[in-house]
Amino acid sequence: MVMSLSWLENLISAVLSQVNTVTVALTVFVTVYVLVSFYQKRREFANIPPGPKPWPVVGNFGGFLVPAFIRRRFGQQSEDSRDKNPLVSLTELANVYGNVYSLFVGSQLVVVLNGYEVVRDALSNHRKVFSDRPDVPTINIMTKRKGIVFAPYGPVWTVQRTFCHTKLRNVGLGKLSLEPCIQQGLAIIKTELLRLNEESGGSGVDLAPLISNSVSNVICSLILGQRFHHEDHEFRTIVDLMARGLEICVSSPAVLINIFPQLYHLPYGVFKELRQVERDITVFLKRIIAMHQETLDPEKPRDLTDMYLIEILSQEADGKKDSSFTEDYLFYIIGDLFIAGTDTTANSVLWILLYMVLHPDIQDKVQTEIDEVLGPHRAPSYTDKGSLRFTEATIMEVQRLTTVVPLAIPHMASATAEFRGYTIPKGTVVLPNLWSVHRDPTVWDDPDSFNPTRFLDSEGKLLRKECFIPFGIGHRKCMGEQLAKMELFLTVTSLLQAFKFRLPEGTPPPPLHGRFGLTLAPFPYTVCVSLRR
Repeated sequence: MVMSLSWLENLISAVLSQVNTVTVALTVFVTVYVLVSFYQKRREFANIPPGPKPWPVVGNFGGFLVPAFIRRRFGQQSEDSRDKNPLVSLTELANVYGNVYSLFVGSQLVVVLNGYEVVRDALSNHRKVFSDRPDVPTINIMTKRKGIVFAPYGPVWTVQRTFCHTKLRNVGLGKLSLEPCIQQGLAIIKTELLRLNEESGGSGVDLAPLISNSVSNVICSLILGQRFHHEDHEFRTIVDLMARGLEICVSSPAVLINIFPQLYHLPYGVFKELRQVERDITVFLKRIIAMHQETLDPEKPRDLTDMYLIEILSQEADGKKDSSFTEDYLFYIIGDLFIAGTDTTANSVLWILLYMVLHPDIQDKVQTEIDEVLGPHRAPSYTDKGSLRFTEATIMEVQRLTTVVPLAIPHMASATAEFRGYTIPKGTVVLPNLWSVHRDPTVWDDPDSFNPTRFLDSEGKLLRKECFIPFGIGHRKCMGEQLAKMELFLTVTSLLQAFKFRLPEGTPPPPLHGRFGLTLAPFPYTVCVSLRR
C-alpha cells in the first residue's frame, strides 16, 4: 500500500514545487512592479506643489469612507451638515501650503489654484496646457467625454463649440429678440407667485420651482424649440434631477467612484440615485430628439436640435464618415446646454433674492432706482441696464459673494508644465478656485462683506473689475454668459419692480455658505411677497 502511494507523494511534491516557483515568481514580479511604479511616481511628483499628506489608496478624501455617525461621534462632523463649508476649507489650505497646492483623489493628483493672480496666470497665460478636461470616472460615466462642457479640449471640441455658438446666436442667444421669451416666463412667475403666496397663509413660497422652470424654458426654446408648462410633472422632475446630480457628484460619497469606479454599480444610496438620474434624463432627452427627427423639415429649422440634425445629414451626404456630428454627440450637447443653461442662472437668481430679503435696505434702494428709471408700469428691457447702475452693481456683488460655479469645471493639464516654480505633470486635474478669487483680500476690500457700491465709482458709474470672473476666463469661459446676464437682469428687475420680498414671520434665514456641488446652490428657503402697487 505504501509502495502504491509513492507516485502520489511524488506528484504532490512536484506540484508544490511548481506552485512555490510560481508564487516566488509572482511575488518577485509584484514587488518589482510596485517598486518601479513607486519610483516612477516619486520622480514624476518630485516637484509638485505641496499639500496635506494623503491617505493610502484613497488619497485626501478618505473621510467619505467613514460613516457619518462615527465622524459625529469623534467631532469630525456636526449633526447639521449645513454648518460645513468645503470652499472655506479649500481656501484656508492655501494659507498653509500656498496659493498653488496639491491634493489626491486616490492616486489622482489634483492641483488647486487660489487667488486672482494665480488663476488668471494659469487660465489666461497658460490656457493651451490647462484647458483640457480630466479623465474622471464620475464625469466619464455621465458624459462619455462628449458634448461641450465636459469634452476634452481639441479640434472636435472647437468645431462643436463653434457650431453651437453660431447656431444659438441665429436663434437669439444674447440678442434683444430673446426678451419676449424671457418676459413670457416672468409673467407666469408673477401670477403663480401671487397665487401661491395667498394659499400659503403666511408660511411663505418656495421660489426655486418657479425660477428654475422659467430659466430652463428659455434654453429649451433655443435648443428644443418648445416651452414646458410650469406644472408639467415630468419636466419639473428632470430639472430637479439635473440639480441633484450636480450636487451628489461632488459633495457625497459618490466622489469615491473616482477612486473605485465599480462603486457606481452599488444597488443602494447615492450610487443607485446617480444611476437613476442618468437613466431618467437619458429617456427624456432621447425622446425629444426622436420627435425632432420625425418632424424635421431641413428647409425650416426650428431650433438648435434641428440645425444639428441637418448638419448630420449634410455631412453624411458629403461622405464624411469620420465626422464628429452624430446623434450620440447631439444628445450630450443638449444635456450640457440644458443643465448649464438652467442650474447656474436659476441659482444666481435665488441667491440674489435671498440677499434682498436679508438686506431690506438694499432691496429698498434697488426698487427706488427701478421706480425712477422705469416708473410703475413699463416692463424692464435689457437696454435699461446702463441706467439701472445700482441694481446691476447689486447683482454683481451677489454673484461675487456666492460664485455659483465655485471651482469652475475641473480642468486638466494636457502636457507636463512648469507653473510658478512647480512641475504640473500631464494628466493632473486642475481646480481653479473661483470662490477664492472673489474673496481674495489682495484685490477686494473687506471681501466677506456685502457691499454693492464696490462696483460703482464716485460718480455712481459701473466699474468693470477684471478680478470679477463669475463666468470663468480662458478658452473654457462660459458660452452662455450673455444669455445668463440678460436673464439675471430681466428676472431680478421685473420681480423687484412688482413685489416686496421678506422671510415669513419667525423663520430664521438659511445659512449663506450654500449647498456645495459642481454648482453652489442656496439652501431651501421660502418668502412672503406683497404687491408694491
